[in-house]
Amino acid sequence: MTCFASKIREWYQLHGRKLPWRETADPYKIWISEVILQQTQVKQGLNYYQRFICSFPDVRTLAAASERQIMKHWQGLGYYSRARNLHAAAQTIVLKQNGLFPQTYENLLKLRGIGPYTAAAIASIAFGEPKPVVDGNVYRVLSRVFAIALPIDTSEGKKHFEKLAHKLLDVNDPGTHNQALMDLGALICKPTSPRCHECPVSSMCEAAAIGQQAQFPVKSKKISRKKRWLHFLIISEQGYTILQKRTSDDIWKGLYQFPVIETGKKVPILHIQEQVQQIFSDTLKIQKIHHAKHLLTHQELNTLFYKVNWPKNRPLPKTINQTRTVVVNNKEIAEFPLPQILQKNLSILI
Repeated sequence: MTCFASKIREWYQLHGRKLPWRETADPYKIWISEVILQQTQVKQGLNYYQRFICSFPDVRTLAAASERQIMKHWQGLGYYSRARNLHAAAQTIVLKQNGLFPQTYENLLKLRGIGPYTAAAIASIAFGEPKPVVDGNVYRVLSRVFAIALPIDTSEGKKHFEKLAHKLLDVNDPGTHNQALMDLGALICKPTSPRCHECPVSSMCEAAAIGQQAQFPVKSKKISRKKRWLHFLIISEQGYTILQKRTSDDIWKGLYQFPVIETGKKVPILHIQEQVQQIFSDTLKIQKIHHAKHLLTHQELNTLFYKVNWPKNRPLPKTINQTRTVVVNNKEIAEFPLPQILQKNLSILI
């Protein structure tokens, strides 16, 4: 066990990634980086981190920001609940803890949006608390090195890997150990085509010894995606367009979108035409102008966009389907936090 820790530490000192959040012991900056990098690759997350820290350099500025400001900075990262949780946790730290960041694993867990992995990362890196981190990279490394066939998506498997990670942990410098293990998984022990010839623990790796690296880690379930059809209505008049804020506990909560009709299956344009006429009690014509598919972890979104032929000089409605609308100058739409599928297609929609 000690040999494993020393080997990955030596490798990390020579080959570890140079990243801005590794040049500080500030728990706030480490927290922001860890949350951004959940479900996000470092290459993409780095730019978001730099912009986020530039705008919100400490917990007080984050707590004081508006939801719209934060969501705009998060636009394109997905999993928007992360941004809402950051905001809520920052406000808790400022209001209840006088702006002082929690310094222990147990207290970090009390903050909204911080689970065992993030709490362990902050506690070990910022405060030297001996807590192992177990993320996808760590699961992959440990399952291959020790040829562990327990599925990582079961409670039994998670407990086993947590115990093993704790046994392997360098308690004298847990932060460096955790970062070394994560980098090893990200740079060397990759999901496909692992670079075993460069791995510092290849001589210990049981999966490599039998040529079965691709069999690990083991999962008991396959991800299935729910299919959804979202029909967005672009309703404009004299250079202004309607947006609505998503408020339900669903994807993109807190972001703005064009009014939408959702169907459980693919439907002809005539069906959407009839829906539009029912909503507005008028024979408004629509024209389909774009169709794009967007894949999320558990959902397949078919997004279709329709131009609504709105009567000239008729005021745009203040509510649609009992949801309040925002009438926005077309030149200012891009300033609103929008789902990425809308943002990247704005030029052909408006």
